Amino acid sequence: MKSISLALILSIPAVMSQASEPARVTRAAKIDIVDTAVQAGSFKTLAAALQAAGLVDTLKGEGPFTVFAPTDEAFAKLPAGTVEALLKDIPKLRSILTYHVVAGRVEAKDVVLLSKATTVNGQDLAIDSSHGVTINNAKLVKADIQAKNGVIHVIDTVLMPM
Repeated sequence: MKSISLALILSIPAVMSQASEPARVTRAAKIDIVDTAVQAGSFKTLAAALQAAGLVDTLKGEGPFTVFAPTDEAFAKLPAGTVEALLKDIPKLRSILTYHVVAGRVEAKDVVLLSKATTVNGQDLAIDSSHGVTINNAKLVKADIQAKNGVIHVIDTVLMPM
């Protein structure tokens, strides 16, 4: 299987309902990854983390980026106090957030052909598509949310670099 080199920025998600997906995808393609995630309303923790880490402007940049974006529910699965501690440890927070980002636009049709992908923080993500798609230990729950500067794939678990 192929590996993809990834090179620049972070983690942001946008969950869309099945009924309104076509309209939102069209609208999302006109705005950047950050605004797409913020409009979704399910990524308050991610948005706060991006702000604290100083990564918002980067993800609003030209890109393209592929973001494996954990939901608020994914952050809630972390042990108590983890998010608060990360918000005080900016280097570690940046490392975790950039571990969710791959340089370039990697759509679902491409993700399923990969066994690994290199993140912006330089470490690889393991990809398995034998029973659904998993990224390390996270299940891909929504794919191909388009933004003008990349694509978002929503995951159910926060990814932790080694």
